[in-house]
Amino acid sequence: MSDHIPDPTKMISDTPRTDAHNWKDGDYDDPLHAFYDFAGQLERELNAANEMFRKLNIHALNLADRIKRLEEAGDVLCENSNISRWDSPAAAARKLTEQSNWIKAKEAKP
Repeated sequence: MSDHIPDPTKMISDTPRTDAHNWKDGDYDDPLHAFYDFAGQLERELNAANEMFRKLNIHALNLADRIKRLEEAGDVLCENSNISRWDSPAAAARKLTEQSNWIKAKEAKP
């Protein structure tokens, strides 16, 4: 039977990969060489993760800027769709509904 819940009496390491690494691997004559290779692997992975994070951050900023521009354009359209006395009652009601929908769409979502 495999227990998927860890033993609460054991300490959980914050460096599980380092702890699990075989420092006495037969491919290395010197444990420091094993450490050097492992540290290099971790640094390459960290650099790749940082680059991915940087790209995601730039993408998020671009999306936020685009949302802001779309909201500004929507506000202008909403302001310019005022109900005039020449509109039919059905057209006036539709414009009020559209304006209300625009205001609801801009509200922050949880």
